[in-house]
Amino acid sequence: MKLNNTQKLRLYIFKSNKHIYANLIDDNKQKVITSSSTISRNIKNKIKSAKNCATAEIVGQNIGLKLKELGIKEIIFDRGKNLYHGQVKAIAEAAREEGIIF
Repeated sequence: MKLNNTQKLRLYIFKSNKHIYANLIDDNKQKVITSSSTISRNIKNKIKSAKNCATAEIVGQNIGLKLKELGIKEIIFDRGKNLYHGQVKAIAEAAREEGIIF
């Protein structure tokens, strides 16, 4: 899914069989600006299971905090081929609680 909005950055969610990843991508420069996942050092110590809704919520909070530190308030949420349900929804709601608008 290619998004053609030149002003907003895109938060892309990817789920593998074991882990959850949230990447902030600048499509103009084709670069990943920041990311958060279940294999990140600061999250790995907080979680018990690598893939569930509680873990996804921690990843969402972490990416929300990183976006606030960068001064980014509005993004495009790209869930890829995943349904807006379960872990994807948990990431989105946790990022919204941190003040990110999408």
